Amino acid sequence: MAISKRIFIFYFLFVALCGYFMVHLFSRQVYPSVRQTTEETLVDTANLLAEIVAFDLQDEKITPEYLQQRMLAYQQRDPKAKIWDVEKSDVSLNVYITDKNGIVLFDSENRAVGQDYSEWRDVYLTLHGQYGARSSKGISKYDIKGVSSIMYVGAPIYHQGEIIGVLTVSKPNSTTDAYIASAKSELTFFALILFGTSIVVGAILSWWLGFSFRKLIDYAKKLGKGEREVQPQFYGKDLNVLASTLSNLREELDGKEYVEHYVNTLTHELKSPLAAIRGASELLQNDMDKETQRKFLGNIERESARLQNLIDRVLKLSMVEKKQSLESSQSLNLSILMNEVLDGFAPLLQQKGINVQCNLQPNLTFIGDHFLMTQALSNIISNAIDFMPNQGRLSIDGKSHNHHIEINIHNEGVHIPDYALSRLYERFYSLPRPDSGEKSTGLGLNFVKEIIALHKGEISIENKDNGVNVCIHIPEGHR
Repeated sequence: MAISKRIFIFYFLFVALCGYFMVHLFSRQVYPSVRQTTEETLVDTANLLAEIVAFDLQDEKITPEYLQQRMLAYQQRDPKAKIWDVEKSDVSLNVYITDKNGIVLFDSENRAVGQDYSEWRDVYLTLHGQYGARSSKGISKYDIKGVSSIMYVGAPIYHQGEIIGVLTVSKPNSTTDAYIASAKSELTFFALILFGTSIVVGAILSWWLGFSFRKLIDYAKKLGKGEREVQPQFYGKDLNVLASTLSNLREELDGKEYVEHYVNTLTHELKSPLAAIRGASELLQNDMDKETQRKFLGNIERESARLQNLIDRVLKLSMVEKKQSLESSQSLNLSILMNEVLDGFAPLLQQKGINVQCNLQPNLTFIGDHFLMTQALSNIISNAIDFMPNQGRLSIDGKSHNHHIEINIHNEGVHIPDYALSRLYERFYSLPRPDSGEKSTGLGLNFVKEIIALHKGEISIENKDNGVNVCIHIPEGHR
């Protein structure tokens, strides 16, 4: 499973569990909190009413009929109150009063007058000087099932410091359900928003981490294959440090292999010209005629030039091979670039009588390094001329295809032997020229391939028709 998916799954489970426990805990706190607030209000109300009726009770002037009328008028009231988002259109308090023996003297519901409530918790505790409250099942019009939990809070009625009765205020717990439901609904709404936001953030974070790791893995794979690739940039110091470390490690390994390979191959290639120069110099120390001296001096000059050419090519190739990307680039027009290259070979083309047919679509442009592309095209044209017979034809075509520029350089020369096709880009590998039989440094095509790779392009060479065709693909672009 991809690391991004693992991160997202763990993040999802963590957020879901945290959200569940938070909502569950908060929901459990809402119910008792509302009940506590209701009870606190009932305590105040009960004590206020107890003080109001204390004077009448001490003189036994409690008039149940009068109180019943007042309670009936109270219960018919419409407060038209909007408490936050909950509409309140009725009142729900009930009251009963007992004497000091717990006998009910008054009941706003007119159902318990004369009954003994002395054993009820709210009455019993209050008569004994303690806080009396209870919650019991009862019939309430506010509960759709007809049976509701009703909260009772008692308050003592005093006369000269003695408890002469109890006033109990009751309220159905179901009257607060609307507020609890509203709180839970709002809590659930914001919890879902928070959960959804967390999931989106987690998904984005997981995608970004997964994308960054895949990008880093692709970069490491390309480095492992020896491909050139610009070091990716990340929004994070650690990933950039890791990418830079991979790049430095690859460069160190490449440098070590590069040195080992070049020491071996260059030593082998230098043996032949050095041996020729040394042999000629030793022979020149002996007496010989002028003609022979000129011959050996010519050998020394030719082999010295070969050494110089070899060293120059090695330096140019090593410069290109160390590049991971183009340091300077600009928009290049293929027609202009090709004309510059052909102008440099004009004397040689005229000398061999080569007919050049250049057919390039207009306005073919790409982003590249002018100097390096000139060197690459010059190497290809130079090889074509070397292997072409006099009066031959050199065809150069260029067109746009699938957002790439396709360049075909075809020369009417001898076919490349099959055994050599797979070794054309090998360093120091070269075929003898048809005219002179001499070999080049064997670095030209390797140099060309490296330059084309720096331009994110590809090169292929194949025998075709009556000659050899070089095909180059470079991404088309403008700046």
